[in-house]
Amino acid sequence: QVQLVESGGGLVQAGGSLRLSCAASGRSFSDYAMGWFRQAPGKEREFVSAFSWTGVNTYYSDSVKGRFTISRNNAKNTVYLQMNSLKPEDTAVYYCSADHYGSGSRDPLRYEYWGQGTQVTVSS
Repeated sequence: QVQLVESGGGLVQAGGSLRLSCAASGRSFSDYAMGWFRQAPGKEREFVSAFSWTGVNTYYSDSVKGRFTISRNNAKNTVYLQMNSLKPEDTAVYYCSADHYGSGSRDPLRYEYWGQGTQVTVSS
């Protein structure tokens, strides 16, 4: 069992930055692929970024590549999403997720555990 708690969301102007954190509790954090997804009002949940469970491979959606950076600190059981050059279309609730021995899939159905989400709002 893994519990995930996101933090770091907020209101920021276009062009600004935010860093999201996801603190995990439970055993064997390093055995999990960690992903970030987002969901805007009226839209489906979409993939943002993920780490494979080995930590070797990272993946980004085309819409955030070059602006967002995912990282993880296994000693602190935490995964981060550094978001730079934010755009109004990045506005959404951002969710952290975990997939045991996962490859860092873009499919949200692959992830067994989810946080409650944190709101990110980018004003123009």
